[in-house]
Amino acid sequence: MLQELTIKNFAIISSLHLSFTDGMTALTGETGAGKSIIIDAVSLLAGARSSIEYIRQGSDKCLVEGLFDLPEQPEFRLLLEEFGIEVDEAGLIVQRDLNISGKSVSRVNGRIVTLANLRRIGQFLVDIQGQNDHQELMHPESHLRLLDSFGDTAFQKTKSNYQAAYKDYVSLVNQVKKFKQNEQSFAQRIDMLTFQQEEISNAGLVSGEEEKLVEEREKLTNYQKIVDSLSYSYQAMTNEETSALDTIGSASQELQTIASLDQDYESISDNVHSAYYLLQDAVSEIGRQLDLLELDEERLDLVNERLELIHQLKRKYGDSIEIILNYYEQISQELLDSDFSGDKLEKLEIELSAKAEKLQKLAEKLQTARKKMARKLEAAIQDELKSLYMENARFEVKFKPVAFGGEGIDEVEFYITTNPGEPLKPLVKVASGGEISRVMLALKTIFSRTQGLTSIVFDEVDTGVSGRVAQAIADKIYQIGQNSQALCITHLPQVAARADHQLFIRKEITAGRTLTKVEELTEKDRIEEIARMLAGTEITDLSIEHAKELLQLAKK
Repeated sequence: MLQELTIKNFAIISSLHLSFTDGMTALTGETGAGKSIIIDAVSLLAGARSSIEYIRQGSDKCLVEGLFDLPEQPEFRLLLEEFGIEVDEAGLIVQRDLNISGKSVSRVNGRIVTLANLRRIGQFLVDIQGQNDHQELMHPESHLRLLDSFGDTAFQKTKSNYQAAYKDYVSLVNQVKKFKQNEQSFAQRIDMLTFQQEEISNAGLVSGEEEKLVEEREKLTNYQKIVDSLSYSYQAMTNEETSALDTIGSASQELQTIASLDQDYESISDNVHSAYYLLQDAVSEIGRQLDLLELDEERLDLVNERLELIHQLKRKYGDSIEIILNYYEQISQELLDSDFSGDKLEKLEIELSAKAEKLQKLAEKLQTARKKMARKLEAAIQDELKSLYMENARFEVKFKPVAFGGEGIDEVEFYITTNPGEPLKPLVKVASGGEISRVMLALKTIFSRTQGLTSIVFDEVDTGVSGRVAQAIADKIYQIGQNSQALCITHLPQVAARADHQLFIRKEITAGRTLTKVEELTEKDRIEEIARMLAGTEITDLSIEHAKELLQLAKK
């Protein structure tokens, strides 16, 4: 529901603040007073395109601001979350600023939003119906949504089941499409990964082996140097004539003879004795190493080849054997996950066929539910049209099968005939202005219970009717106001009298400028205004009595 509306420097409105209540509110006044301008301002809040023509002459900018109750639909809360708009339970503040430069800024609860996003929000807030602008009725593409909004909980469940299956189906369709489009590149990558996997696997790398190979190569490369060094050392300590080991042994024996004479001598003797035995062990180890040493040039070649292989793999796949082995694990897992075997596409297409079959059944179930619901809607519309004195009108929901889509396999359009004996034709091509208004009211009477709109604005939808039809229209708008706030611009006294509240719009000239003024009428003022609507400029006693009668009848 629209609670408050603030307008500044908009067309002939200098400054205006209006408060609205629930139920039905009639906006009346002389032609050109600014009634439609107020509706234009509300349209801006719902996402209508702006124009610098709206800015009041002599002003640089204009402002329109509205305070709305928060719609109850869960989809609306999700929409606010998507746009990052904070929810304030006190209401939703929508603001449009228009600059003379042509710049327009839209804000919702203080957050700037694009015009497209404002429209998405606005469709939950207000629905503006004009004599020549029946938004949904005049656009067949919206008829399916209108029909679906008539559905009960069971129908909505059927529709949501189909949409979930359709989403799953589309996802698989895209997967198959992507697979086909990228089959060659996928195959190339798989070939490359398979080659790399085989190359690393065939190398048989072992963590830490490179260091051991480098050490072995150093030994093999320095074989002669090692042999010479070990041989010289062995000869120096074991030569019969100049044996260092025998010399140190003799020294050790000699020192033992004086070891008992002094503690210092004993310490020296012990050290030399220990050194003798350590050298004995060293000589034995040198001899063993000399026995083991053998120049293996083939082994050196093998070690060099192995190290060169490791170097090549490191240049391709990483700086160490550990990194190469990690890469091997990664590509092996990718190959395992990416089942691009020859029958992969065939498997996907079999799965897609199964999902299409399931989707077809769900679509047919949804279609059956829609057609059953359409018959109920037709009957309900027929009843509403009769109450609007269109007894001879026939209303029908026509179905046209279409390919799978997010809404099913149905295309829907409303058909009508208003004269007996005439064939049914598309609603947009048959009904006259007055008739389309009544058909719209019949639909709104029904859909206002299910669509959850906070406000519905009727902009002179009663044009071209009078008498009992005018009264019937008044009753329908009032009925709609019991489910959604109804704001109605009217020139008909029957409609104004039926309203719960009446706002009078007038214009006055101050300092050579035209200004729009709005006031809520008291009961006494309403009698005079309705009498003026009945009689014209000259109000008579009879028109006053008639006005009182209309207001009294409206309360019954």
